[in-house]
Amino acid sequence: MRNARKCRVVMYPPHRLTFKPAGVSGNMLKEIALTVDEYEAIRLADYEELEHEEAAAKMNISRPTFTRLIKKARHNVAIFLIECRRLEINGGNFHFKSDLVRCQDCGAYFYQDIHNRTTKCRECGSENIISLAEELGHGDCCRENNE
Repeated sequence: MRNARKCRVVMYPPHRLTFKPAGVSGNMLKEIALTVDEYEAIRLADYEELEHEEAAAKMNISRPTFTRLIKKARHNVAIFLIECRRLEINGGNFHFKSDLVRCQDCGAYFYQDIHNRTTKCRECGSENIISLAEELGHGDCCRENNE
């Protein structure tokens, strides 16, 4: 019997969850999924340019697991680019370390510790803000797992 998969650590949610080619209606495109932990692997390896060993440590997984994760993530991004699909980021086995909050009034984004719940926008003071971790169904579970 196989062990349950270990939750991966993701620094913070992505700014956007859907990407598509310009000029094409999203409902006309086939979808390709990228899990949040695959997104984090790309962020660490390709954006932050970390070695697999260091990226794996940040995600709290083994280096071989990270290598499999980044390979799958890069393949999905290639499909998105080559086949002109709609990319949806969602799902995966993870917990956020930090949250990303978006103001619905001024459009500002700001990071916050997963344990702090901001009630007002730091830019305009609006209370019309969204936790992107909570939009992905996370927040409480992440606070419990980051104690």
